[in-house]
Formats: sequence, C-alpha cells, structure tokens
Amino acid sequence: MFQQYAEFAFQEFGALVHSWVTLSDLDDVWHDGQPSGAPGPLQNILQLNKNIYQLYHQRFPDKGRRLSIGLRAKDVEILPLIKDSTTMDFLSVHIEYNCASASNFAKELSSLQMSSGDLPILIYEMTVHGCPYNDYQLLGNFVQALLNNNDLNIVGCDMMDMLAMLDVEDFPTSHDISQYHGIKTFRNSYQNVWNKFGAQSTTERDLFLNESFPSGFQWASSSESFKVEGGWVEDGKGETIWDRFGHDGLAFENQTADLACDSYHKVDYDVYLLRGLHVNTYQFSISWARIFPSGHRGSQSEKGAHYYDKLINALIESDIQPVVTLYHWDLPQALQDYGGWTNASIVEAFKDYADFCFSRFGDRVKTWNTFSSPWVVSHAGYGTGEHPPGVKDYVVASYQVTHNMLKSHAEAFHVYNDKYRKTQGGKVGIALNSDWAEPMDPSRPEDIAAADRYLQFMLGWFAHPIFVNGDYPATLKTQIEQKRNECPLSEPVRLPVFTTEESQRIRGTADFLGLNHYTSRLVNNSVGGCTTGPQGVGDFQAHVDPSWSSTASDWIYSTPWGLRRLLNYISTEYLNVTKVPIHITGNGMPTEYSGDTLDDTNRIEYMKSYINEALKAIFLDGVDVQRFTVQSLMDGFEGKQGYSQRYGLHHVNFEEADRPRTPKQSAYYYSEVIKQNGFGSLKGDVFKGAEMQLTRQPTALPSSEVPSKSKVVWEKFSHQSNFQRKLYHYGTFPQGFNWGVSSSAYQIEGGWNADGKGPSFWDTFTQKPGSIPANANGDVASDSYHRLNEDFYMLRALRVKSYRFSLSWSRIFPDGRRTSLNQKGVDYYNRLIEGLLVYNITPMVTLYHWDLPQALQDLGGWDNVEMINIFNDFCDFCFATFGNRVKFWMTFNQPHTIAWSGYGLGQIPPNVKNPGIAPYRVAHNLIKAHAKAYHTYDDKYRKSQGGLVSIALNADWIEPKDVHVPREVVAADRALQFQLGWFAHPIFKNGDYPDAMKWQVGNKSELQGLTETRLPSFTEEERSFIKGTADMFCVNHYTTKIVSHATLRLAPQSYEYDRDLSEAEEGGSPTTAISNQRAVAWGLRRLLNWIKEEYGDPEIYITENGVATDSKTTWDDSARVFYYKTYVDEALKAYDLDGVKLKGYIATSLMDSFEWLNGYKVGFGLHHVDFTNPNRPRTPKYSAHFYYQVIKDNGFPTPDDEKQLYGHFRKDFMWSTATASYQIEGGWRADGKGLSIWDKFAHTPLRVYNDDNGDIACDSYNKVEEDVAILKQLKVTHYRFSISWPRVLPDGTTKHINEAGLNYYHRLVDALLAANIQPHITLYHWDLPQALQDVGGWENETIIVKFRDYADLIFSRLGHKVKFWITINEPYNIANIGHGYGAAAPGFLLHNAIHLTLLRHINVCSLVWCEKQVKTRNVIETVLHGHEVRKQCYFMYYNP
Repeated sequence: MFQQYAEFAFQEFGALVHSWVTLSDLDDVWHDGQPSGAPGPLQNILQLNKNIYQLYHQRFPDKGRRLSIGLRAKDVEILPLIKDSTTMDFLSVHIEYNCASASNFAKELSSLQMSSGDLPILIYEMTVHGCPYNDYQLLGNFVQALLNNNDLNIVGCDMMDMLAMLDVEDFPTSHDISQYHGIKTFRNSYQNVWNKFGAQSTTERDLFLNESFPSGFQWASSSESFKVEGGWVEDGKGETIWDRFGHDGLAFENQTADLACDSYHKVDYDVYLLRGLHVNTYQFSISWARIFPSGHRGSQSEKGAHYYDKLINALIESDIQPVVTLYHWDLPQALQDYGGWTNASIVEAFKDYADFCFSRFGDRVKTWNTFSSPWVVSHAGYGTGEHPPGVKDYVVASYQVTHNMLKSHAEAFHVYNDKYRKTQGGKVGIALNSDWAEPMDPSRPEDIAAADRYLQFMLGWFAHPIFVNGDYPATLKTQIEQKRNECPLSEPVRLPVFTTEESQRIRGTADFLGLNHYTSRLVNNSVGGCTTGPQGVGDFQAHVDPSWSSTASDWIYSTPWGLRRLLNYISTEYLNVTKVPIHITGNGMPTEYSGDTLDDTNRIEYMKSYINEALKAIFLDGVDVQRFTVQSLMDGFEGKQGYSQRYGLHHVNFEEADRPRTPKQSAYYYSEVIKQNGFGSLKGDVFKGAEMQLTRQPTALPSSEVPSKSKVVWEKFSHQSNFQRKLYHYGTFPQGFNWGVSSSAYQIEGGWNADGKGPSFWDTFTQKPGSIPANANGDVASDSYHRLNEDFYMLRALRVKSYRFSLSWSRIFPDGRRTSLNQKGVDYYNRLIEGLLVYNITPMVTLYHWDLPQALQDLGGWDNVEMINIFNDFCDFCFATFGNRVKFWMTFNQPHTIAWSGYGLGQIPPNVKNPGIAPYRVAHNLIKAHAKAYHTYDDKYRKSQGGLVSIALNADWIEPKDVHVPREVVAADRALQFQLGWFAHPIFKNGDYPDAMKWQVGNKSELQGLTETRLPSFTEEERSFIKGTADMFCVNHYTTKIVSHATLRLAPQSYEYDRDLSEAEEGGSPTTAISNQRAVAWGLRRLLNWIKEEYGDPEIYITENGVATDSKTTWDDSARVFYYKTYVDEALKAYDLDGVKLKGYIATSLMDSFEWLNGYKVGFGLHHVDFTNPNRPRTPKYSAHFYYQVIKDNGFPTPDDEKQLYGHFRKDFMWSTATASYQIEGGWRADGKGLSIWDKFAHTPLRVYNDDNGDIACDSYNKVEEDVAILKQLKVTHYRFSISWPRVLPDGTTKHINEAGLNYYHRLVDALLAANIQPHITLYHWDLPQALQDVGGWENETIIVKFRDYADLIFSRLGHKVKFWITINEPYNIANIGHGYGAAAPGFLLHNAIHLTLLRHINVCSLVWCEKQVKTRNVIETVLHGHEVRKQCYFMYYNP
C-alpha cells in the first residue's frame, strides 16, 4: 500500500520536486511491534525503499533527481548494512545536539561523512538540547563546521529547533549561504535583554517618562480571599490550609484570618473603596472552600456562591470589571488531607471547581486567572514548607505540585474553551510571579547564564510549558539531568515528565500572561553540589545590592527598572510566537505596622517608579501590557507575617470589630495616576458644565395673608396619628434627581493664610482664645485646600451627582476687592471645579457662606450698604471666571443666620449684639445684594452660560402646640414668616416682607415709643427689582419646633421678642449632639408642602440636611443612618404623595469639619476626619454606604418582602387561631380547679391594669359549643389552645387528678373533631399551679419531673385524638418577664428559670414522647417568643 501511495505522489508532484525522503525516521518505524514469525521489519523497510527508489528513477531518469531514507546519527554503526540492503542518492540524517555533552562536533560530522561513502548529507532534522548562553559558542562552531570543512558534503540543514531558541544578529539576506562567513554568536532571550539594558547608566535607567498609557488601559487593585474575607466557618465554609496554619499558631503572634477584614460582610464597603480609587478593574480570588467546603461539587454552598454573586454584581453596578482568580493558595483542608496538589486526582477536582465558577459567574466575569503565583505554592508550600501545608520536600513534592497545577490550569482552560468561550466571550490566563535577575558580575558569562537559569527555574518552570512547547524549559531539564548524573548516591530532584498528549494539551493554554512582580535579585554562578532546592539544583546564588531601597519584607527591595527588563524578557522569550498581552496582576510593597501608617510615602515612590517602568516598556519598547494591578486594595492577613506587614492602599484597623478602612496617601496618589492615565497631561480636555434650563419664569405672587393660606398644611397633616406620620413609604424619585453632598469653605479648606489668602472674620474670631471650645479654629480644618484628591475620592465613592461647596471670598480677593485678586486662590477653585466635571459631578457653588473678608468687616460688614456693590463685583468676577463650568449658583447661605446670629445675638462673627435693629438692616442689605447679583447674572451671563441662580434659605418646620386653637396656628405661621418668609417673601412673592412681619415689628416699634418701624422698607423700584430673583427654591432644614402664642416683652428691642411666640422642642423625637436640634423627620414633609403652597409650587432643592453626632462617633453612626433614612423618606412622601416639585437632595456634610461654635466636638460628616492627625485621614462611616445605596436606588424601591405576592398555599396548609387557658376559660375555682400563679398575681393589688383578672374571662369553661361555632364560622382547619395545669392537677402533681377538669378538655377536643377542626394543644401557657410555685416553681429542679408526669398524663388521656403538641409557650417570657423584670406572674427576679425551662422541654421529648410516638406519630415543639419555631423535637419514630 505504501508503494502505491509513493507511485501516486510521484505522479502528482514528481515534476516539481527533485529530492525525496521515503521515511523521515527509519528508527521510529523498525522498532514498532511486529507479529511473531514475520520477516524482520528492518529488512522489509529497506526492501520497500529499494523498490520505490527503482520506481522513482525509472519514472524520472534525468540527472539531479535524488531519493533517500531518514536515519538517526546514532545509526551510523549499521550504515554499511543499510547500504547493502537498499539504495539511496544522499544520506538523510536526524542529529541530536546536546551542548552539555558536546565535544568535537566537526569530527563527529566527518565520521558520518566517511561512513556514508561520501554521499551528500542532508541534516533532515536537528534537535538542540541544553544550551545555555555560555555554550552558544559551541553552536557557532557547529555552524562553522557546516561551512568551513571542505571534506563535508552537506547539502542542507534543519535549523528550526535552534532558531526557536536563539536569535541571529546582522545576518544578511542571501541565496547562497556559502557567500557569508561572518555568522555572529547565537544568543538567547535573556542575553538580548541584558545586552539592551545592561550597559545603561543609572541616570539613563531611572529617567522618568512623562507620557500617558494607551487609551483603554486597565487600572486595577486586588485582594485575595483568605487575606480579607474572614467568615472562616460562616454559612458552611470549609476549612482551608491557611485556616489550619493560623489555628496552629504558625503566623505572627498567633494571629489568624478568622475575621481578617471581614470582607465577607462588607461588600458595599470594599466596592466603595474601589469607586474612590477610580479603578476600572478589581482582581479578587474565590475561596474554593467557600464554594465547595470539601473541595468537591457535592458539598456546594449556595450561600458561599451568593457572596461572590453579590460582590460581582456590586462591581458591575459601579462600572468596575471583575477579574477573578480561581486559586490563590487557600486549598480546602479536606483536599490537603488526601495529599493536596501532590495527588493527581486534584486535577479533576480543580477542573470541576473551575467549571462551576465559569458556569455560575461567567456571564459577568470576562477575565479569569486560574492560579496566582503558583511558584509560591510549589516553593513555599511544598518545598521549603514555610507556607501551608508545610511540606518540606524539594526533591519530589515541589516538582509534582507544579506538574499537577500546570495540568489543572490546562484542564480549566479547555473547559472554558469548549463549554463557555463562545457564549461568554471571556479570557483565561494565569498569573505567574517572577523576580527580575541580573548577573552579579556582568563581565562573567557564567553569571549571565546563572541569571538566565534563575528565571527559568522561577518563571520558565510554568511559562515555558504554557507559552512555548508544552514542556519544561530545556535549561531546567538539562540542569536537573546533570545534577542527577552528578549525584548518583542521592536524589537532589525528580522532575516529572509530560506525555506527548499532555504537552499538547498544556501548550498555548492562555489568552494572556499575568505577571506578579515585586523585586529583583543579583545572581552569580555557583556549585550547588547535591543540595536540593532551586539554588542548589540550578547552580546559582541570589543576592541583593545593599544600595537598593528596603521594605518591611526581607524579600522585597525596590528595584523598579527590573520590571521593564522583565517585561522585555517575557515578550521575547514567551510571546514571540504566541501573541498574547501581558497583564501585570500584582505589584506592591509592604510597610511596617508602626508609626504613621497612613502617610506611606515609600509606597507612593515604589508605585510611581514601577508604574513608570511599565509605561517605558509599552511606550519605548513596544511591549503589549494592558493592565496594571496595585496590590492590594487594603491591608490584610499576610500569611506567616499575619497583620505585621501592610500592603494595602487602605489602612484597616484590625483592633476594631467593624474593621474600618481609611485611605492612605498612596490611595490618593494612585487615583491621580488613574485620572491622568499615567504621567502625561490631560491634553485638549475642555471642561464645560451642562446647561440647566429654567422650567418656568418666576412670576410675582400676592402678599401672604395673616395667617397665610398655607395653613392648609396644618389642616392636612396635624391630625395625623403618631403611627400615620411615621409610616414608612416605598418609592423612588424622578429620573435625573439631583443627589449631592455639601461643605463650606471655612469649615473644610484650612490653608487660612496659604498662597496669599486674606483673613476672614472667622479667622479673626477663632484665633482669639476662648472663642471656641478647646480653642479650635479653621486654620487647617479638613485641609481640603491641600487635599483635593482626597475629597474627589469620597465624592467618587459616593457616586453623587452634585457637590455643593462655597467660595472663600478672601482667598480670591484677600481684602474683598477685585484689585487684590489672588490667582492662586482662583487656581484652587479651577482645579476643584474641573476635577468635579471630570467625574461627572455638578458643582453647586455658594458665593457666600459666612466667611467675610476681615477687611470688609472693618468697613462695617453687612451693616454697610456699600457691601451691596462690593458683593456684586465679587459675584461678577466669579460668574465670569467659573460660569462656563458652574451652572448652579447660590448667592448666600442662610442669610437668616448671618443677620440674627451674627448681628443680633452676636454669637458668630462679627459678634454684633444689636438684636432689635441690626438684624433687620443686615437682612435688608443681604436681600438687595442677592437681587443685584441675580440681575448681573441675568443680564451678562445667563444667555451664554445657561446657569441658574438662587439663595439657600434655612427653615425649621413649625408645628402649633395645639392645631385646634386658631391663635396657635397663627403663631406657627408667624414663626415661619419670621424665619423663612423674611427672605423668601420678597424674593419669591412680591419684593416685600410678609405682612405678618411688617405688622408685628411695626406694632412693637410703636409700643416701644418709636416713630417708625424698626423693619426697613423697600421702595417700589426696589420691590420690583427684588421679586422673582431666584430660579429655584433652595432650603436648608434640620429640625422641627413646637410653637405657641406668647406676648413677649417690649424691652429690650429684639427680633426674638417681635415674634410673640415661645418655642419648644418636639419631645417625642430623638435628641442629637446639638441641643435644640432633635431629629423630627416628619417635619420635612410638612415644610416642603408649606413651601409649595406658600410660594407658588416652585421647584425645590433641599440644599442642606443632616445630623450631628459626637466626635467620638467614627464608623458606626447608626443615628445618622436613621436620620437620613427617615428624612429622605419624608422628602419622598412629599414628592410621591403630595406632588411637591422636589428636584434634589444635598446631604450635610461630605465629611466632618469645623462646626462653627461647636468646633470639633461634633461632626456632620458622612466621613470621619481625624483632626489629631496632620494628614487629616478620612474614613467612611456607615452612613456613607447607606447614602450611596439610596442614591443608587434613587430612593427606596419596594423591597421584595414588601411586594404583594399572589398565589396559593399548599393544600394541607394549617389555618388556625389560638387562645390560652387563663385568658379565656374563667371558672377559676370551678369543679375543683387549683389556683394558678396568675390567679394569685391578678388578685394582688396594683399588679394588673384596672384591677382586672381572669376569674371569668370569656367563660369558655362553660361555652364549648359557642367557641366551636365561632371557629366553624372562621373555617379554620386547626385550633390552638392550652391546658390549664391546675385544672387537671390542682396541686401540680399526679397525686390527685381532677377528672372534671380533664372532662372539659375531652369535651372541647371531641367538639373540635366533630367540626373537622384539628386540636393543637399547648401543655403550658404560663399558668403554673400555685402549689408548685410555693415550693420554688421553675427555680426548683424537681419541677422537671413534675412537668414530665403532667405531660405523660395528658398524652395518655388525649394523645389518641390530638396530633399536634406544644410543650411550652414563649419560655423567654417565663424567664425574663416573669422571673426577671417581675412584670408578670410570678413576679420574681430571674435566676435559673431559662435553664430549667429548656430541661423540662427536653425531658418531655426524650422520656415521654418516644414511647407515644410509635402509636400516634405526632409532632411536639416549643414556641419561642417573637419568632418562628426555632427548636423542634419531631418525627422521632420508635423502631423496636
């Protein structure tokens, strides 16, 4: 058949081909098994070749035609036999060349030539083995032997295997190889990279590249399951080898990962950090033991899988792509018990685990790492034993582990390829760790070769099989073989061998190469002898340069240039043929847990330099790097080092149960690198805010009546019950609702005199000792002037749509006038505004938030009418400078506070105490200043800028003390007009003050003997100028007051007395950290409705709302969460139920800050600021996560458990109703019933309300038929009732059984059964026989036997008819209410009642029930107070 095939080939292709080889490798063929008795295979093949030779030359007799058969060089000994048996025109030979055993290859070739009889030689195949760099000259000699030996007749040579490993430099294009005699020395990938970079000077090496990464570059941070998750046995998670390691006390100071960062319970917190960082990718690992506790699919934990579902979904919702590592060192202990990675069966287990993860999470996860740093597992876990499982076997186990992990990786890749790639479209790779290695002495070739071996033993061990040829590197194999030959009396290493099929299955199994890189080493050649381990077997030693920067780890030294060189090496060595990208999957350094853990400047320098080296590799060298991952997101359990070393961008306080996380300075630096996409400038970016269109033109409204028509709000709401007003409402706000947070300049900026800023009168005030508690001031405050990136971090994490902040007038105009313009102050606000727009956050700018330049206060401040024009000039400048990006302006914040607290009470700067006159004058000027600024914007900027202008007014809600008393309602309305209407009425209605104010102040002034009112008046022109000068209604709201009418004194003159009312707190609401500022959520809904009614249904923004907590409150601010939950819900009611045009909600505040007269004693922040730390670290509070969730949900969508569910219960569902004997039976002494503890309790004075008792109750003892008739009407299937223990056993014991009492229950049970209603009996519902209480009741252990006897009696008498039993009703109440608080019978203090109550239940189950169960197969249980049945003793079938 083969001859026929040859004839066909000659016929089809003979005219084109002049040289033929019949069989490429004779050696492979003749050793194939043959049937016994068959002719010798070699003779058959040689005869076949002879026949084909003759056939060929008969068909093509012309010269130049040649045919041969393939041989191996080692077959030269039988060459004469072959030549005698067959015919050939040239010698086709397969040569294996091994650098380790090469001697004089030219002589070997000459011998082959002589044996051939001077036939031409074709080196049909050449295989090269074991050729590190220092043997490349031998390979050069080999090529020269082909060219320079005139006695050799070489017609061709296969160079593929050689060229796959080597590079040739300066090889000219030529058709005649004999023309070129200048072949240079062959070099490998390492030599190429070293030659490229080794000669760099330190200056050249460290030159910083100010460029950007490619568009779409992936910025990531990472974590590992066992380091952060905690929850080590929660929800069925299995034990891992790291759990065992920690519990065996092998980590630093016996620390464990039992709780770690508690990430298992803090998904929202972790994703918050990621949003703050602004990464677009998060790499985390899955805990195999959390998914499969035993390591196998049969033990799958749904709750474990649900945790990762929740994490993945949260990431995607935050536009962060999940990258999942299937295995990061935490093997299920159950698998390790069978050998772990040394057991070949783990390959199938890992494949199944990967299959599950791909199927469960692959619809959302598009990038997978099968393993992370598998070298560490092999080296430290099974080689040195430093890591769990602590195996010290670098001879066999370590290499077997690598072997099995490579096969596991390949199987996982093929599972994805075969089953999921087409539908999911993801990528699968592996994250390999590698140092960079450099020769200790670059002038020594043997050190260069040793550095290459170092990399092959670390990186190549895994990368070569996957990315090159499915097998271990030749260097590694040769070195190992050499060691085995050198050490015949010991076995330094045993390298497993891949079959051909395994190699094929492993090769090419990665869509990318993940690289974990941290440091470098200097390597020199050494004689390792027969020592095990990579250095001994590899004949090299690793060192560090003393000049390299150290870290908290004795392994990691900062050598950033090594990353660029390593990336070049990888690209050359592994990715030349297989073109896949590189993902840097881990890079970072640890710091000690000591000193200032937040100001981690060393980590910043490390990150900066390593990231820049990656940039050089991309930008200068053309290496395809697509991701950079900073390790790690937060501090965690660092294995053997426990919590003593910190890799995190975020500090975790492991001393607090809540594990609060605080960004370090490195987190802010990294976020800035991400923002810039490297180190270049944001070229060509033009920041322009979105225009905000007016939905209606302001129209003049008539003056408010006294009281105003808005009193309908009290009529609508004040009759609500407490339950009605606190009823929670589910719903969402309209699309596009504006969620934001707020701050103000003096409270957060600090930098009080930085860069030319002038003093404000708050600077002057607070720097005077005694002004503020603890002499606090805003000199530094939250230091936002120097920490913009930190503020951006918080805003990104919250995902707010708006940020309200104020401009410091004296930072822009130090003396308040344009002539003193401070450009650095302007630059600061430009950076702030542009930074907000980069993150799609709308700037909401307040032009004046109480911090007047001191220079202007020296001129009289707001009591000087000149301030109107001065303020307008400041506004004009701000509109012109920032207005192309700012579209939401507020002229003043809380002008009421400025006028009354600053110029009336004198509590805040300028501390003027003139309560009767100055507040009205100041308010008059503020209103006119506002109107002038509004018109300036309207006339000069609105058309081109398209923004909105308003004023932020503050208002409490005012509730009348008695809504039924008209003058109380008038007083409440008057209070609102004096606070809110003072400014809102002129602006939103008719340009003038409300009549209620004019009337009150005018009358008071007259009564005080004044010739004119103390309330200034507006001219007609001014009223026209003022009215309508707001595009939306902005209101700050915190609390509610209760008001009643009062006639207040005439002297001294005061705005406060002008109101004629008294204020009180709403006593039924929670207090806060600020006195007179209770949390009264329902007031917000009413205030919003009042504004709607009073001011013509405007669009409303809540521009401040929040609550103060004590400064000691850091993470767990549950009071703030409750405040926001209730207040936002009341705002939702106003929008959703009442039709209020609510457009936005601004939470106060972004972070803790200087809280005016309270200094730093209280905080309003969603983020805690540590004012004792000069870096002012910011830590998110619980409220930050809650507010983010509100923003994400756009309110409070109806939860699933609140949604109406339609359907049917199962057919045999039990519908029942219930009673208790003492509550309904009555007949307290009838037919021999004994006394119960409730009989005595109810007959004791002052024990029961209204002196009621159960003597007769519902008289059910005498009304069985009536009760059953009611049950029939209800159509219940079951009826639960209790038996009165003293009715059956009057003294509580079986010494006397009251048959009359038992007969009552027989009659009731029979009547129920006749009505087809199943009885469900409670043995004990609190009515203990008094006779037993007299001897200690539930505190006497003898009661256990007595209860058992009582139960035994009831079971024996009624058990054949009753199938459902409850032993005890609500034992918690028996113990705690009856024996603890003493508020129920028997009214004693708690001792050991709980213990005995449980014992009696158990005794009934164990001693009685099993005897009855064989007959009745009933159910017995105990009912626990306030919950579903938690503990049941049921279906205990007795099997003799």
